[in-house]
Amino acid sequence: MKVKEKIAKPEILKLYRQMTLIREFENECYRQYMQKNIKGFLHVYSGEEAIGVGVISALEPQDYVATHYRDHGHAIARGIDSKEIMAELFGKVTGCSGGKGGSMHLFDVKRRFMGGYAIVGGQLPIAVGLALAAKNEGEDAIVTCFLGDGALQEGEFHECMNLASVWKLPVIFCCENNLYGMGALVSETFAAHDQIYKVAEAYKMPGYQIDGMDLFDVRKVAQEATKYVRSGGGPIFIEAQTYRFRGHSISDPAGYRAKEEVDYWLTRDPIKLLRGHIIKDGIGTEEELQEVQESVEQEVAEAIRFAEESPFPEPSDLQKDVYTH
Repeated sequence: MKVKEKIAKPEILKLYRQMTLIREFENECYRQYMQKNIKGFLHVYSGEEAIGVGVISALEPQDYVATHYRDHGHAIARGIDSKEIMAELFGKVTGCSGGKGGSMHLFDVKRRFMGGYAIVGGQLPIAVGLALAAKNEGEDAIVTCFLGDGALQEGEFHECMNLASVWKLPVIFCCENNLYGMGALVSETFAAHDQIYKVAEAYKMPGYQIDGMDLFDVRKVAQEATKYVRSGGGPIFIEAQTYRFRGHSISDPAGYRAKEEVDYWLTRDPIKLLRGHIIKDGIGTEEELQEVQESVEQEVAEAIRFAEESPFPEPSDLQKDVYTH
């Protein structure tokens, strides 16, 4: 891994821990899904950790995040308690969405984490609306909107890119290009699949293509982007090239992917790359990283206990927190 930023030891170990926590959390989610403690759809973030951690680490507390249904990693990177996230996946009242949202609808207004959205591209108008409100209110806040490559085919993607540019809104569009929209290759569904970032040119905004498996590359561009957008420069589009290590959802065996392709991307595991850098450059020791691993495993175990011991919502809760007009 080529070093692109000198990060202090405490900070780099914090980022490493966040990435490791996301991976272990998702591994446990898989086990709990198999045990039927987590129901419904479950989309995990394994393989893409460097993007969520790298981008969100560049944000300020007042900034907003809106994302898609592969949202666990983003929520953890934003600082939402892993116990509250796991409880939400279990459908418990102590979950961050009160047990009503589940895997695809994590919210935490205190941290300005404005939700995962099950509809492909559904978060885009929300993000643009948040950015418009922040600008109109004179608020020193920017919005980061995560989307997958599958959202590029949605009409709302182009509408939102256009409005964000026309109104010069403080929003970063971060496309996590993991090569597949469900089981469809992006190369077979999007004409400019090899240069997705250049879609930004049509809307007169800067576009970047980055290595989404390299924390340093992600973080460097994210810091530049947040500075540009916060200063009033308008929106930015980032294409982060990455790969999901599991299928589209836990129930997807991903038989459409060649073994050679999967094996190649596993060699680019963002956590292993970062770990190698930490050891090689003497930033941390094997013992320190093992301590990180053990603390992460303990945190996830505590999250499971919390979720198991928490109650389900009462039937009367069904009509609470529902907006009517």
